[in-house]
Amino acid sequence: MSNNLLSLAGWTFLPNLVTGWVQNIYYGITIRAGDPKPQPGTTRFILHRQRIHIIVVSAYLLYTIYEADWDIRRASDFYQDLGIAHTAPEREIKSRFRRLAAIYHPDKLSSSSTSSEAYFVHLKQAQDTLLNPAKRFAYERFGPSILEWQRCSSVRDFIVQGLQSILPYYGVAAIFMYILGLLGYLEWGKYWRWLTLVVLCVFELHTISRPYFPHVATKLINPFLTTFTRHPPYLPFQLIQLARKLSVTLYIAFSQIGPLLQPPSIIPANANPEIALKQQLDRLEATTKAADIEATRLMGMEMSPFVGDNEALKDVKGKVKDWLVENTIRSDPEVRDALGNLLKRRRIDAPAGARGNR
Repeated sequence: MSNNLLSLAGWTFLPNLVTGWVQNIYYGITIRAGDPKPQPGTTRFILHRQRIHIIVVSAYLLYTIYEADWDIRRASDFYQDLGIAHTAPEREIKSRFRRLAAIYHPDKLSSSSTSSEAYFVHLKQAQDTLLNPAKRFAYERFGPSILEWQRCSSVRDFIVQGLQSILPYYGVAAIFMYILGLLGYLEWGKYWRWLTLVVLCVFELHTISRPYFPHVATKLINPFLTTFTRHPPYLPFQLIQLARKLSVTLYIAFSQIGPLLQPPSIIPANANPEIALKQQLDRLEATTKAADIEATRLMGMEMSPFVGDNEALKDVKGKVKDWLVENTIRSDPEVRDALGNLLKRRRIDAPAGARGNR
């Protein structure tokens, strides 16, 4: 649950943050210095941001998938620890453990330590679990958590205990999705989210209640991994862990990508004028902010040669201030009219031949 919360936090902040960085880097590479950049709120800027956001979310989606698979491989399983196949018989399990015990038994090591003793205990626990048919069945479907289920002895006991942890998970997930739907979130693709949740629940219930591995693992995923990669084959509980992680990740990824794939809504001509006015004001505000940011950036570029020279900066600021004051005064209509009338009157009153009367 904590990993899911961290993933949710990451999906909430990282894509938008990285999209802004990538867009700035993209403009810095593709647009020459001094050329105008697309301003926030413009059609070109929005189009670039949508495309970059889709790429960023897709890349983060692939990363979370890789991270989930890496966590599964790092945790390992009893079959990998013993170095045997998933179909290994009881005789092979005992033989393999005797070979490992001859190497890792604390009495066989020259310098025994706590970690070496713990590893040997882990190997002994792996052998005992896989030699017990009921525990082996439960381990392949529920993972190492079954080692804490002390009151379970038969396959039925393990399935009942597993259902007590599975059903609350999907119940909480359904309630969470329903509440978010009432609050207006996760609207895009709502049908597919519910369908994915139901399919995942049915897949998990089918996997834990059948004496064989799911066909999607034995016929498709595991043969592909063992043939074309060095990736070890998945056990059913590992597939379930990966599917849960993927479902949570896809929910959030589609909620961010989905709205970007929809065409922009066009306000009809007979729409409420207040809505159109609000949109125009929002665009005007965005344009104003963009112009202010660009002016600040240009001013910083112009002042960069004087950075570190306080006297030069003071002189430049004083001259710019005087120029702004004079330019503001001269641009004022009343001031211009007064100056024009004064000059006209001086030319009329001037004697013949004096300068300035023509």
